[in-house]
Amino acid sequence: MHKELHAVLFDMDGTLVDTERLWRQTAEEEARKLGLRLDDEGIAFILGRSVKDSAVYLASLTGDRTDVNRLCDALERRFAELIQHQIDPLPGALPLLDTLHAAGVPTALVSASPRPIVDTVLDALGRHRFATSFAAGETPETKPAPDPYRAAMAALGVDPGHCVAIEDTPTGVASAEAAGCAVVAVPSLTDIVPGPRRTVARSLLDVDLDLLRSMLLLSREDFTPSPDHH
Repeated sequence: MHKELHAVLFDMDGTLVDTERLWRQTAEEEARKLGLRLDDEGIAFILGRSVKDSAVYLASLTGDRTDVNRLCDALERRFAELIQHQIDPLPGALPLLDTLHAAGVPTALVSASPRPIVDTVLDALGRHRFATSFAAGETPETKPAPDPYRAAMAALGVDPGHCVAIEDTPTGVASAEAAGCAVVAVPSLTDIVPGPRRTVARSLLDVDLDLLRSMLLLSREDFTPSPDHH
């Protein structure tokens, strides 16, 4: 059944801009200051997560001997320092955004990063390329809960059955799928496997309007969004 593409919802770090590696560097640096070393499981956890979630996780590894608020501030400050002069759009990002704009398909930026970080990236990419954006702390819960994607769709006035999300981490994919979106996954630092209403692309250079429209071919009745994460 043909469905019209009403919106495309983009993750930010590691999807549109090459900042996921900078977030990993930030978390690993702060972990070392705490006498910790993040293993593969720890890296997989922090990728796509908010600063607060990552701070809580790191604090838990110390036996909760670390002040979470102080750690949040340190993580956010260091991440901001790293991206200030290292915001590089990933290959295919700007052409895809411009193609969607030319086709009249609204886009949203849906991120687990703090608002100051999101605003820095919006300025670098061009705010005109996005109809709306959501950052960590602007919805009741952040990724992997569905709240950020639901908020973006509500702001755009679109139904999840007519939307595609583009993500790079399992955490982000879980969020988008829980909100009812079809997903194109472009893995950055961790593998993602194909699934129902989910395809995996090597890069944004492989993502075009035809692929995004093809993601809507499955009837929405074939997919049941996950319940709220509360």
